[in-house]
Amino acid sequence: SGAPAAPATTAAPATKTAPAATGAARPSREDRVEVIAGIKKAMVKSMNAALLIPAFGAKDEVEMNALIRVRDELRPVVKERYGVKLSFMPFFIKAASLALDQYPGINAWTNEGCTELIYKGSHNIGFAMDTPTGLIVPNIKDVQDMSIADIAVEMQKLMERGRNNAFTKADLSGGTFTLSNIGSIGATYTAPVIFPPQVAIGALGRMMKVPRFDAKDNVYASQVVNVSWSADHRVVDGATMVRFGNQFKEYIERPSTMLVNLK
Repeated sequence: SGAPAAPATTAAPATKTAPAATGAARPSREDRVEVIAGIKKAMVKSMNAALLIPAFGAKDEVEMNALIRVRDELRPVVKERYGVKLSFMPFFIKAASLALDQYPGINAWTNEGCTELIYKGSHNIGFAMDTPTGLIVPNIKDVQDMSIADIAVEMQKLMERGRNNAFTKADLSGGTFTLSNIGSIGATYTAPVIFPPQVAIGALGRMMKVPRFDAKDNVYASQVVNVSWSADHRVVDGATMVRFGNQFKEYIERPSTMLVNLK
């Protein structure tokens, strides 16, 4: 006969195990109230005033290929001489300043009742910055007298103060025009809101690689950024805003043309 069957075994009773750790604690589902104060309170006041402005909007596409080459060539030079990383934003800010020279009505303030237009002598250009306390718009003073490297250095100082919540009152006041680089977060188009008493603002979308045709109908790869402009239509007509945008676009697409007007 065959070998005897092995004796049957009884499975051990299952033991209870502790539930697996879930990592971070679940967020509270309770309602909470936060007092709007500080920077947020100032933003409420500014946006309430902005809501009263009849704004005109215009959008355009700017090719970045030439500027990419220039920036890549200058980046190691600026790093070695000034110790800062050269982004595209200093070029955008300088291009805006050069265009403001030709359209001074955009570098202006209105008074509270919009009975006066104050042409500002200095180009104090603000740029929106994402900080631990929220979106802040410091401004770089006297951009019209600065080189692109000077702007990069000043931007670095302001960004460090932003990270440390150490802005001065002067950093956040006196702006005459604003550029917002919303593309650094990921948006393509936006409708930027004017910061009164300023009369115009620009917003830069994310860079995208798209196919384009050259003069001979050959397809090539183009790096483009979408720019959105808003202006106070009470004091800035649409044609002026578009011409300003066209001049800004020319400086970015043909960065060598900025050299003609650099001081």
